[in-house]
This record gives sequence, structure tokens and C-alpha cells, in this order.
Amino acid sequence: MILVMDVGNTNIMLGVYEDKKLIQKWKLCTDIDKTSDEIGMLFMNLFNMENLDVGQVEAVVIASVVPPIMYSLEHAVKKYFKLKPMVVGPGIKTGINIRTENPREVGADRIVNAVAAYEIYGGPLIIVDFGTATTFCAVSSRGEYLGGAICPGIRISADALFQRAAKLPRVELCKPDCIIGKNTVTSMQAGIVFGYVGQVDYIVRRMKKEMGEDSIKVVATGGLAPLIASETETIDVINETLTLEGLRIIYERNR
Repeated sequence: MILVMDVGNTNIMLGVYEDKKLIQKWKLCTDIDKTSDEIGMLFMNLFNMENLDVGQVEAVVIASVVPPIMYSLEHAVKKYFKLKPMVVGPGIKTGINIRTENPREVGADRIVNAVAAYEIYGGPLIIVDFGTATTFCAVSSRGEYLGGAICPGIRISADALFQRAAKLPRVELCKPDCIIGKNTVTSMQAGIVFGYVGQVDYIVRRMKKEMGEDSIKVVATGGLAPLIASETETIDVINETLTLEGLRIIYERNR
């Protein structure tokens, strides 16, 4: 078995693979204040709850965009799994040629998504990851990572509206039945959700134009992908475990 971890600003996604099959996954809150023992005991409890043998884990692979948590996380892996984790970064073989001004600036999660999407769907493609930030990544038909766009995630946008407008309430992120809201809550939901749909479609269309290739597939991932993707005109497929798949593929290329 291998354990893969996608460490984001809001959540940590964990996945356990046997060969190429994802047999278990979990989502945890990202807490930079947790000690290595607290993180380790959390891992032990998750494995015990699913009757998984910690001793059968032969590798741990991590992609992280949260540097402050890495010291505790890496020490937890070393202590409780008796393994040195493989951390996606410089020196790791990905099979993706990064064609940006400074490849070291590109988030590990974006590279991992590109690896998985190109392996599964081929290129050219655009990957839209609905996380704390929403990222748009362009990959050429030759497997080159061309760059992309980053914008505030839908939750950040909704929270900003609630925090900065005194009379507006915090609302549930869900799609209303119509865009002409009949009350404050549905009006906010319409503006947040459908406004974000419009943003996604516009950015994807502009990226396709700049890429200048035919038959560009658009792949969405991230927790809020189903909410937005169902209304867009440009997203072709949703793959909610794309990052976990990418970590598995990178492990296979480096072991």
C-alpha cells in the first residue's frame, strides 16, 4: 500500500492505494498548530477504523502548499510509519516539462494535477481546481505545463461578501433555482454561484484561444467542482481524485 497526501490551505486529502486502486480516502482540516504526535495519532485512528495495517504502507507521498505544517507532518510520518516521505518538489521526476518563467514557483498541487490529467486524458487540456484558490492550468499536447491563472476560491469570495457588507448574512453555498433572487439569501447565492460560473467559462475560453490547439479537454477537480461544473459550458469532465491519482503516478515514476 502507499499513502498519498494532498495538503491544501483548507483541507488535507488522504488516499490509500493498493497497486493502482484507491481503496480508501479521507478529508481532514489543515491545522498548522497540530504536533507530530497529534497528526500521527490521527493517522493511526483512521487506519484502525478501516482495519488497514499501518505496517503494510511501503511509501508515503506528499504534495503541499502549506510550508508551516510540513515539519510536524514529515516527523509524524517518520515516527508512525517508519518511512521517509517523498515530498513533491525540485528533484522529483514528474514527466512534465514546466514552461514558466520560474518553475519553482508553481504549486506542487498544480504539477500533480497536470501529471494525472495528462496521463489519464492526454493533451492538450486545461485543469480547473476548485480549492481555497481556484487555479486554471494549461497543458499542451506535448505534455508541457504552460502556466495558468489563479483567482480567489468561491468560499473566499462568499466570505468576503459576508464580512465586508454589514447587512448581508453568511449563506450556504448552493445553486438557487433561478438567477433572479426573491430574497437576500437567494440573491447572494445566485450572484456567488452563477457569477463564478461566468468567470470559469470566460477564463477557460481565453486560455483555449491563447493555447491555439484543437480539441482541448477541460478537467475539473476539487471539492466544489460539482457545484460549479454542472452549470458551465466549458468543463468536460469532473475528477475529484485527480490529485491523489497524480501522487500515485509520481511515486511510480520515482521509486
